[in-house]
Amino acid sequence: MSDPRLALLSVSDRTGLVEFARALAGLGFGLVSTGGTAGHLAAAGLSVTSVSDLTGFPEVFGGRVKTLHPKLFGGILFDRAAERDRGEAEAAAVFPIDLVVVNLYPFEETVAKENVGFREAIEKIDVGGPSLLRAAAKNHAYVGSVCDPADYPAVASELTKSGGTLSDETRRRLAAKVFRRTAAYDAAIARWFSRETGETFPERLSLSFSLAAPLRYGENPHQKASLYADAAAAPPALSRYRFVQGKELSYNNFLDADAALYTSRVVGRNALTIVKHRVPSGVAMEHAMAEAFEAAWASDPVSGFGGVVAYTGTLDAAAAAVLTSRFLEVIVVHDVTDDAKIILAKKPNLRILTVAPETDFRPRLEARGIDGGLLVQEGDLAPDDASEWKVVTVRAPGDAERRALSFANRVLRGVVSNGIVVAGESATYGIGGGRTSRVDACRDAAGKAGARAVGAVAASDAFFPFPDGLEVLAAAGVTAVVQPGGSVKDPAVIAAADAAGIAMVFTGKRHFRH
Repeated sequence: MSDPRLALLSVSDRTGLVEFARALAGLGFGLVSTGGTAGHLAAAGLSVTSVSDLTGFPEVFGGRVKTLHPKLFGGILFDRAAERDRGEAEAAAVFPIDLVVVNLYPFEETVAKENVGFREAIEKIDVGGPSLLRAAAKNHAYVGSVCDPADYPAVASELTKSGGTLSDETRRRLAAKVFRRTAAYDAAIARWFSRETGETFPERLSLSFSLAAPLRYGENPHQKASLYADAAAAPPALSRYRFVQGKELSYNNFLDADAALYTSRVVGRNALTIVKHRVPSGVAMEHAMAEAFEAAWASDPVSGFGGVVAYTGTLDAAAAAVLTSRFLEVIVVHDVTDDAKIILAKKPNLRILTVAPETDFRPRLEARGIDGGLLVQEGDLAPDDASEWKVVTVRAPGDAERRALSFANRVLRGVVSNGIVVAGESATYGIGGGRTSRVDACRDAAGKAGARAVGAVAASDAFFPFPDGLEVLAAAGVTAVVQPGGSVKDPAVIAAADAAGIAMVFTGKRHFRH
């Protein structure tokens, strides 16, 4: 029963398959395969036994049932060391299968396409493939399992050197990879079904991410870190970035890039955000990136040093000249012009990434690990409806003030709480974020704005618990304020605004960002 050794091959991705199968045949393996794979190998001149010939049962139902047969699963699963199993295998004419080479129907790739029908997606759910792989991985004491074409060269090399056997360590490593792959496959199917049924928070949350890049270290040099990417993420996702130039990105670089891109996207087209330690130091909207950068930089020139920039537009030569005149870590944009690349290349360590622009509203789930668990929430992306804002002071804001209030209120989405933004119609003048006291956040924002606070507006991510924060803004020269309202001290805050001649509106919607 041990001769010849058998390898079962049934793949969707045929990358490197012929070369690998040829190496197996050269080592004395008999090749057993299913319809499409068998035809591919036979066309390459290899001798192949079809699964149907081995099992004595034809492929049926359009190929849906072809490998689900006791002779195959018995050949994979029986215990070679158990006398009873060996006897049952011989009596049932079950031949041992020593190597299972399978990759799965491309379900993830199928559902990632636009306008994929429900039936089409269902047809790409593999049943036999995961079953074969799991069986081989379970019995890895005797069976090798290969689910990734990238492993073909190493497996072929070890088999060649050993005369046709894989070490215990290799079989165990391959088995672990199989279970990771089948778990990820099932997770992708579960997530797709949840989207189809509208279950954002199902009773079990199935997540699967692939290793995209090892990072130099985590938040600090003694912490290990890696970037994992969601294969189902749409092209606008930061994890789908294209690398233009620069040195390797760090864990903190990605955190800051995500914070900057998040803020710019919430603010709108041609919005530029400078971030330091996940907190925006300046935000501006200008069609020309160079002008937007200078306006955002003026909001906090000290914090901008060594910052991360995101712009929802194209980086051109004029912007490249300005950006390279300052010390920056990372720049994320939609595109980079060829003449800009020449200028940027003079700063080889400056990391430049491009991401696809968002064309439609794209929901975002945010997850954070806690000890023994995971917190998951919807991203704070849904736009505010300014028509629902309520003027609560004697004086109503003018048209220019309303435009500035709308801009400042959008910027708040990216500011770590407690958050205060002092701004004009298209640029921030000062931002106070990450403070444990709202009045301190007001002092920070007003202090950074300086003289530009006179005639400016301010936005607060949550209500003012006391009039003191509003009084700081009024003393700085702010003329209009937008805030959610909802404090027991609202009457006192409104009275303070009226006393200072400030126009104030309540949105009824808080925008905390922890």
